[in-house]
Amino acid sequence: MPTTATPRALLIAAMPALFVVLWSTGFIGARFVLPHSEPLTFLALRFALTAVLFLPVVWLTRARWPSRPALFGHAAVTGLLLHGIYLAGVFQGIEWGMPAGLASLIVGLQPLLTAVAAGPLLGERISARQWAGLGLGLAGVVLVLGEKMAPAGATLFQGFGWPAVAVCLFALVGITAGTLYQKRFCNGLDPRTGAVVQFGAGTVLMVALALLTGEDTTIAWTPEFVFGLVWLVVVLSVGAVTLLMVLLRMGEAARVASLFYLVPPVTALIAWLLFDERLGPVALSGMAVAVLGVAMTSGRRRPKAA
Repeated sequence: MPTTATPRALLIAAMPALFVVLWSTGFIGARFVLPHSEPLTFLALRFALTAVLFLPVVWLTRARWPSRPALFGHAAVTGLLLHGIYLAGVFQGIEWGMPAGLASLIVGLQPLLTAVAAGPLLGERISARQWAGLGLGLAGVVLVLGEKMAPAGATLFQGFGWPAVAVCLFALVGITAGTLYQKRFCNGLDPRTGAVVQFGAGTVLMVALALLTGEDTTIAWTPEFVFGLVWLVVVLSVGAVTLLMVLLRMGEAARVASLFYLVPPVTALIAWLLFDERLGPVALSGMAVAVLGVAMTSGRRRPKAA
């Protein structure tokens, strides 16, 4: 007899798509807040508010704190990599003039790095078909954002220099390392208490970096800034990051990372809806190629034999 999918099964099936949409809004959110605050100052505020928001959730749901001191340390390292280094690099790169779309393209290379590292570090075997999917995903991302990389009448690096590129590459390393570290060392970590530790560690890092660099900590509390802050704290730091932690616990690291190939196309789509940044035929074709690549990469792999 045919069976009807339960609400829980439908929710689980929808989680990857929901994550992609939520994560994509992070690059858009940067456009709202950076004109009114320096990046490190904003991220320190964002991380601190997120940690505070998770505390009543932990208390009401009686979530378990890490049972071992080592697990506290692993959660803190994950926070420094997955939140601190990644977001600091992206926001600083955008602050230094890099287009948000190009920043998303650079960090969109994460699935390739994750796939290469997941084999020796996590024992995950990647098939030739999945390697082909990773290549297609990258090709799709390049097609979608090709015009942003080389706009008519402009050079690739017009408006920003190599420092902006370097910090975005640093962000790419941070999110790749954070994804692998989370999968390798934090499987026994409750995502609710883990979020408090991770965002707490990220707050300390951002405050330290802001003080060391002498960043201006003044914030202009405009309606646009408040909207961006609330969105990035509640929707991104709470909603999307929680989804990422759950997805990492449910699947292989390389498979989850392949979802990030869809972030640049979805970011471009949201930018079109909000800011009238139009997508041409090449960009639309790139979206289709990226989706196909993700579908190919998402096949299950067998662990390597011991």
